Amino acid sequence: MTFQCSCQRQSVGSFSHDTPSVAAAAVIQQLRVNAVRQRHRWQADTARARSGAQCEPRHSSVEAIQASLDMKEVFVKQLRVGLIGAGGIAGVHIAGWQHLGAHITIYSRSGAADLVREYGIDEVRTLDALLAASDMVSILTPTPSHHHYAMAAIAAGKDVICEKPLAENTARSVEIANAARAADVRIFPAHVVRFFPEYVAAKSDVEQGTTHTPAVLRLSRSSAGPADGSWFYNEGIGGGIIHDQMIHDIDQARWLAGEVAKVHAVQNPPSVDGILPRPVTAAVTLTHESGAVSHLRGEWGPDSLPFSTSISIEATDGTIVFARPAGKDGPAAENEPGDYLPVQAVATSPYTLQNAEFAAAHSSGAPARVTAYDGVMAVALAEAAYASIALGAPVDFSAAEVKALLVGGELPQV
Repeated sequence: MTFQCSCQRQSVGSFSHDTPSVAAAAVIQQLRVNAVRQRHRWQADTARARSGAQCEPRHSSVEAIQASLDMKEVFVKQLRVGLIGAGGIAGVHIAGWQHLGAHITIYSRSGAADLVREYGIDEVRTLDALLAASDMVSILTPTPSHHHYAMAAIAAGKDVICEKPLAENTARSVEIANAARAADVRIFPAHVVRFFPEYVAAKSDVEQGTTHTPAVLRLSRSSAGPADGSWFYNEGIGGGIIHDQMIHDIDQARWLAGEVAKVHAVQNPPSVDGILPRPVTAAVTLTHESGAVSHLRGEWGPDSLPFSTSISIEATDGTIVFARPAGKDGPAAENEPGDYLPVQAVATSPYTLQNAEFAAAHSSGAPARVTAYDGVMAVALAEAAYASIALGAPVDFSAAEVKALLVGGELPQV
């Protein structure tokens, strides 16, 4: 069965888009240098895993990451960032933006007062006031509201960072991407795992040929489930473990192994009338156009479950050519039971790196590693996974058909 999807830059405010492109090129080059350094560290861990030796703890190079952030501050110092939403993810975004030197204003229907007290940021009472006070907008609200806020920001001529998933279904994701292209503004879907060092290292290995051509990828992600009764468990409005949590690894699999031709998914226990149970696990198998196969596993568990992830890449002969953790699967030592995000230092946080790159792209017009097309494709693949669950069988998937939904049928840079 074939899955069917549900369907001139300008200066803004006081911040100019005319920053010399040579600075953007320097930033991108530094990111490549950092990726190579990370790759060497993860290769050493992978070699230990193959030999059965104990893996030594590995951490990001603070000096290398800080160097790239220092270079990016030229893009951020005068940037006014407007945050929409004050939920659990807002704190890491605020801390990162403040580390980069941006001015922060927040608008939220609830919860903003606590963040204002903690971080000393400005608060406004209306969306119009936020848009007027911002050069760039970051949407941190629940998924069902992403479309509304993104379209309002686009209409106001603002570049938009939007937490994943881009929208609750493919059709609304496409509307966002097409509206941004028509308004000549950019959408940056916040697929933050592309900025975590182990995944950066895996991507660098694949691109530079250090790793054999991927044949089998295995990615897992586990954490305590969201609060009982929250919108996260309502699949009808964009919740669900695949659409919210596993979309990280759906995006990673496509980033590492290319476009997808077939999707198969199962969930245990099954949803009832579109409402997800807790605890719950799901498995998604993606067959890529290249012939590679990605096996993804997600879990929303009890409050006592620590956050943990894993990734491995196998060659055609079954050899594990990349693995993290390189020893056994399990959470990082500093994660506590009940954590739903990895413990991070602000200066080296992937959220800080992500926002710095998006700010650089906003100011210079340089490419970012995540585009609106990537955001649309991740949502379409999540929808295909749910179609597979409903059918009880694999479904065919066509990246070309999703691409054709976008204006001009082109890969958007927005």
